[in-house]
Amino acid sequence: MERTLSIIKPDGVSRGLMGEIVKRFENNNIRIIAMKLVRMTKSQAEGFYAVHKERPFFGSLTDFMSSGPALVMVLEGENVIAKNRELMGATNYKDAAEGTIRRDFANDIEKNVVHGSDAPETAAVEISYFFNQFEIVG
Repeated sequence: MERTLSIIKPDGVSRGLMGEIVKRFENNNIRIIAMKLVRMTKSQAEGFYAVHKERPFFGSLTDFMSSGPALVMVLEGENVIAKNRELMGATNYKDAAEGTIRRDFANDIEKNVVHGSDAPETAAVEISYFFNQFEIVG
């Protein structure tokens, strides 16, 4: 069974979208096997997004991700990485398909409500960034 990390970003948490987004996962046969609310420091956000360190948006992204609480989750299911990415929609919410999380709720390319791992290797690294083996119940 495949696993992935999903984050409801600070904009999604502050706008009260956690329940709606979790419901979308559950309605699509995605199991949540770990979940916690975190408030990353700037340094923790920089560590998580280190792959983007040389990108022009790195500073604003890490400022945003450390600006408030985020809900981090480990999702499990058949083809869950692809399924989650389909549910999230394109990174630029204007390009996201109708009915996706980003199309329905995002209003900025950076403050786009959710994050999801893009590959099994990325998922493993991202999951271990937030969770230890005793916190995952699947």
